[in-house]
Order: sequence, then structure tokens, then C-alpha cells
Amino acid sequence: MTVIAKSDHCAGVLALWEDTLGEVAAQIQRLGAHPARSVVLVPYAQLMPWAQHYWGLLHPDGFAPRFETTRNWARQLGAFVPQGDDLAGDTGRDTLTARALLDRAGLAAQRDMLAAPLQEAAAQLASVVAAVPPQQRDAWAASARLQLSGPEDGSALRFEAVVARIALEWAAASRYATDVLLDPGVRATVDALIVLQGFQPDPLAATLLAHWGDRGLSLSLARDLASTAGTAQIALHAAHDAEDEAQRAAACVLAHLSAGRVPVALAANDRALTRRISAHLAHRGVAVRDENGWTLSTTRSAAQLMAALKAAAWDASTDDVLDWLKHVPLMDPHALAGLEQALRRSAVASWSDAASRDWGDKPLLATLVTQVAAWHEGLRAGRALGPWLVALRALLRATGQWESLEADAAGARVLSTLRLQDGQDAEFDGWGAATRRMSLPEFTRWVNEVLEAARFVPPAETGAPVTVLPLAQLLARPFAALVLPGCDEKRLQPAPEPPGEWTRAQRLALALPTRESQEAAQRAAWHSALCNPAVDVLWRTGDEGGEPLLASPLVLALHLDGAAHEGADGRHQRDVVAAPTPRPAPRGNALGLQRLSSTAYSDLRHCPYRFFALRLLGLSESDELSAEVDKRDFGNWLHEVLQLFHEQLRDDAPGAPPDRATRLDDAARTVTHRHGLAGGAEGDFLPFSAGWPQVRDGYLRWLAQHEQAGGAFRSAEVKASQPLGSLQLVGTIDRIDGVSTTGERTVLVIDYKTESDSVTSKRIAVGAEDTQLAFYAALLSHDTLRAAYVNVGERGETRMHEQEDVVHLRDLLIEGVQHDFAQIAAGAPMPALGEGAVCEYCAARGLCRKDFW
Repeated sequence: MTVIAKSDHCAGVLALWEDTLGEVAAQIQRLGAHPARSVVLVPYAQLMPWAQHYWGLLHPDGFAPRFETTRNWARQLGAFVPQGDDLAGDTGRDTLTARALLDRAGLAAQRDMLAAPLQEAAAQLASVVAAVPPQQRDAWAASARLQLSGPEDGSALRFEAVVARIALEWAAASRYATDVLLDPGVRATVDALIVLQGFQPDPLAATLLAHWGDRGLSLSLARDLASTAGTAQIALHAAHDAEDEAQRAAACVLAHLSAGRVPVALAANDRALTRRISAHLAHRGVAVRDENGWTLSTTRSAAQLMAALKAAAWDASTDDVLDWLKHVPLMDPHALAGLEQALRRSAVASWSDAASRDWGDKPLLATLVTQVAAWHEGLRAGRALGPWLVALRALLRATGQWESLEADAAGARVLSTLRLQDGQDAEFDGWGAATRRMSLPEFTRWVNEVLEAARFVPPAETGAPVTVLPLAQLLARPFAALVLPGCDEKRLQPAPEPPGEWTRAQRLALALPTRESQEAAQRAAWHSALCNPAVDVLWRTGDEGGEPLLASPLVLALHLDGAAHEGADGRHQRDVVAAPTPRPAPRGNALGLQRLSSTAYSDLRHCPYRFFALRLLGLSESDELSAEVDKRDFGNWLHEVLQLFHEQLRDDAPGAPPDRATRLDDAARTVTHRHGLAGGAEGDFLPFSAGWPQVRDGYLRWLAQHEQAGGAFRSAEVKASQPLGSLQLVGTIDRIDGVSTTGERTVLVIDYKTESDSVTSKRIAVGAEDTQLAFYAALLSHDTLRAAYVNVGERGETRMHEQEDVVHLRDLLIEGVQHDFAQIAAGAPMPALGEGAVCEYCAARGLCRKDFW
């Protein structure tokens, strides 16, 4: 609690507490009760220290009543230990109970699908059932069953109806931690019970008031403070997008602090936005106290633990295992880097393949792989939940992760929530729902559900001037200013949809929250928040996807009422001296290059800096481990299929009339199995294999025409080289044919393309600008030859695009290569051009810093 000076108190809040606590004192005196034997229930836990604070201001002498919430009061009276199928309000237990109940109901096949909805429905009913005295719950359940007559078997809504019925029986049969409050012994020890109502009615509080009879009193804290708070200064800020909204909200907070308006409340309407605002404030050295926290699963500690479980799966990818090993303290980083490099070079996407490889020539990597297998050995066999927790604890300790988790606040919360601390797993001993044998995927799912349901509230910084809290928890708290971001139509709805799949009739019959009650509570919280002395309301006019957004209807009402004014942008503009990043222009004369390929020379023609980085420096991107098959893989596959097909035809006995379609299919199957595309990657390759018949038939039609024109296959994938001064031109020619031209045999160089036919046509049209065919011609010492691209279309059309006068283009290419490398040797700069489509996929783009020129 941040205490502010009395003179700085919000006048409306101070008057509210004076009136409310005055009625509390009058009730205690009227009943002749002792203050120490009186209990005052507040609507939420963060209000307890404020109530005690204000009571101390108004009654500095004498005894004070106990200010409690129902949950905190019940916890002090005795620890609740759930038994059997009790609805514990703890995901770790309730998710197991839900699955066990579904099994008993004959829904084991739908267990994974229905467990989460069942747990959610039961939790919604729990607040209603807990307010029913235990001796009356059987009668309540009998009445409630009449409201849940659901669809018959075979209906599309059958499962929803089954979930509702099981949830009702589960909630009705459970004991609750707050049952102790209805014990006659507790009533005998409390002389007076006063309930301070918040924005939403609390059914348990109403039951307690009836239980205490004339010794109970209900008072409302949710009063209109406008009459006592003075004129609130409400400023409206429309931002362009999420980042603009975060910056403006942070500027509003800083302006309030600079003006001495402390403490400042920051409403958490949008958690992601709140995290952005907090980051901006932390950058400016402003301490923030977050009362709401965030989902435990989003913390770094939880992510590291989940990475360990994902890496242990039998079908874990190499990426999953490498990601986990990078967080293992006992892992040798140099050995891990070597292993990753080796795996990426070989494109080993599955860890099972990596573990089964022969690493005999690399003993350090073999030791690492063996160590990983030893760590995972304890997580292979299925077992009950308790033994799973023991095995996970052993893994974390063996890898050194346990100590790092214990030393971190979020990590300690992860260990405690999952019952991983020594002895915590004993909670599940002998409990039927926890004895079911679980596989590793099921255990991993359980861990993920527990972490998703838990919250992590970071340790509060003492004296933090900014407090992050939900809108409803602004009630009766004296903030000097309020910043309300996220007030667009999407994030601040005046009538929020209540959670769950209950119908309106069921909600009314079961006393569950309805849309009308949600709207009333939301509007009450909104009006109460606007009673703060200074309020900044912010929203964005566009969402991440570019979709336009309006302000919330609650904000639009402020415009109509004229109760607010347009807020000024609190960010201060400053002049920044332009310091653009210059285009790099290195020199490559000190870096020799002996072998030049067609693609390397193409890099030089496209961008000298690209050639410098990728060819002279030898830099390269890390190979991807993903096994996804793309268009490039299809092109490589097709090259190999056509090579095998033509070589087999060439080597056939003379006079044998082959069935070419069958032979081409056989070659396709052989190459497919050779590359493992008929196994795990079959689904990725399916789009290409489905179109293969069209590709095959189109190619065979072209081949027949080509042979009728005098073409004959000679060889494929021909590795060739040719000296050129100090350089050695090297390359692999897709195919070399012999062609009869006016009675003479001529060499035809062919390069396959699987791109769009129009793209291939443009290659031919640019003449000397396209260097590939001319470069391949330079690798051969023939005085006369022809060269062409053969475009093998996926839609069944294969066309040949011949490059006219390729010998002349070859001579121009050789002259250009000699000139370019003479310039490089002379120290000519090699600038980054930053032009054309080549930049879109250039591996050196991050090095040339094109985006920062």
C-alpha cells in the first residue's frame, strides 16, 4: 500500500470511507459488540490494508474490527484440504478430477476435448454452490437439474449438455473452503458482521448476512462519488496504434508524477498494452507495482521448463532439443555450437535421426548426444502423476536448471505451482484421479494447463509511485491520478459477454452472472473510476491488422455529455541530428578468389557488396532444420529424376521400345525413396506429387518433339571447369545434348527451370544481362554450340527457350569477368547497390544495413 498525505487524499474517497466506517462503528455500538469480535468483509483483498488505514485515521485509539475477504477469513479459520472429487479451485487437481469424471461417464474418448469446458463450467457454478449452506445443497441440486434437460443422444449439442450436467453434479457434491464460515461455532465467536458490497453482488456474502441475522449489516462501497469528489479533469487521447497508445499513456503517467500527483493508477484493460507501458516507464526509471501480474506460462522460467518437456518427446524436432539445451547450465556451449552446426549442415530435422547417427569421427558431439539421451531416459515410460513429478524434478537437477529456477521469483512460483518441491508430490498419494497412468504428452499437457491457469505477481517495489490494477479494483482507493489505456470498442465493452456456454434461462435459474449484471458492474466501475481527480482516457484508432477501431461506447458517451476535453500529447519533440548509415563500399583486393561459379558471378553482377560478403568473406546463413519441402526442393528432385530417366534410356539395349511414361514414373519413385520423401515428408511433398502426371506428360511431349528435331541426350549433371587467367571457372551443367543441324552435330547446353514460363522468357529477352547460359558455354571449349533453358511447367507445358548467338554472349561474359576482377584486384570499391528484387531475399541485407541508410 502506498500511503499518501491526508491533504492529498481524493476528497470523494475520504468522504466515502468516513461515511462507511462511521456506519460500521455505529452498528458495532448498536449491537454492543466488541470491535475485536467484529468482522468487516471487503470486496477484494487489496482493499483490506486501506480499510485498516482509514479506520486508524478515524479511530486512532481502541480496538479495530477485522477487515477480511471471505477467502482470507476462511483460510485463517483452517486450511482446506480437498478430498476425493472436491472442486479445489486449483487447476493442478481440478483438471485431473475433470478427466476422471469424464472417464466414469463413458466419455474417455472425448476426455481431452471436454476436460477444459467441464472444469470451466464447474468453476462458474462453484461461486453459486458455495453460497448455499451445505445442508441445503441436495435440494438446490435437485431444483437445478430441472433446468438442465439437454439434447438427446445424436444431437449436435449433446456434449455441451453432458458437460453442464457433470459440472452441476461435481459442484453440488463438493466441499468448499468457505464452508467453515457457515459453521455455528464461527457465528458464536463473531458479534457483528458487516459486508461492504462492491460493483457485483456476492452470493456468499448474502448467505453470510442471512446466517448472522440481525447481527449482520450490508453497506455499499460502490456509491457515486461525483458529488463529493469535485470536478474531475478527464482528458481524451486518440492514438494511432498500440505503440502510439503505449507511448502516450507513459507520457501521461510521467506528466502526473512531474506535477506531484502521486500515486498514479494504471488500469490494466489490455495486458499486452500494459506491459508495453510498464517497459517505457522502467526505461525512465519509474518503479511500477503490478497487483494483477501476468500468466505464469508467459514467464521465462515457465518457458524453459516447457522446453525441457518438449525436447523429451519421442518425436521432438532438432530445433526443440537445441532450444532446450541452450538453457541448460551444465551444457558446454562450444560443443553445443559444434553440434548445431553439424546438424544444420546435414539438415537433420528430427532429433531421433540425430541421436541415431554415427558420430564416431566426432567424439565430443557423440558424448553430448549420449548425455542428452541419458537425461531423457527417465522421461520415456508412462506413469502416474506423482512419479512424473519426481522424474521431472530429477531432470531439472541433473541439468542444473533447478538452481536457476529456485533463484528466480517466477521460477520459484513455477516449482511451487507444479508441486515440484520436495514432498509436495505427496499430495497426490493415494488419490484416485492422480493414479491413472499418463504418457509424456499427457503429462506435458497437464503441466501446460497448470501454468496457463496460474498467475505470477512480481514482488512489489517499496514506495512505487505507479500501481497497475484492474478497473474494478480502483473502488474506494485514493489515487491522485488515473491513466486508462485500452478504451476502444474491442477492449472496453460496456456489456461484456459472461464466460461459459450457459443459456440466458440457465443463468437466471442458477443465479449465474448475466450480460445485464455484467453491464451494470462495468458501468458502475467506469463511473467510479472517472471520479478520480485527474483521468486520462486513451484508445487506439487502428488495430494490428490495420482494422479501424472506434472508441468504446463508454468513451463516446463522455463526448456527448461534454464531460471531457481533448488531452494534449505529453510527449516532447526533440531535434535529432540526422546520422544516416552510409552505404558500405569495401575493397576486395586483399581477398583472393580462385574458383568462380555462375551463381557467384551473378551475385557480383547483382550487387558487388553481396559478392564481397558471401563469396570473398565466405559468410553464409545458418541452414534451416525444417523438413518442409518447397519449390526449390522440387526443382532439385526433378533434376535428379530426369538425370536417372535419361541415363537409363541411353544405356538400354538397342531396339528395346521402352514405355517412357512408366520408366519416368519408376525414376520418380526411386528418387522419392532415396530422399525419404515417401516417409515423414510425404505430406509436404504431396502438392508436387499430385501434379506429377501433368508434369510427366508435358515433358514427354516436348521430348518427342525435341528428338524429332534431331536432339539426343548425351549426359547430365556434368561437372566442368575452365581456366581464365588466375581464376578457375567451375560449374555443373544440368544436361548436354547433341543436335543435328544441317547434317552436322552440335552441342546443346540445357538448363532446367521450374519457374513461371514468363520468367524464363524474360531471362532470354535481357540478352547479355542473363549470365547463366553464357557462363555454362564458357565452361566448354567448343567453338560452335547452342544453349537453352527448358522450362518444365507444373501445369503440363514444357517449353524450350533458346539463347540466340550464345557464343557471342560467352565472349562478352569472359571479357566482363576479366574486367571486373581486374578492377577488384586494383582496389575498386564494391558498394551495396540496394536496388531491385534481389534485395528482398539477400542473405547479406543485415550486413549492408540497407534498411538504415
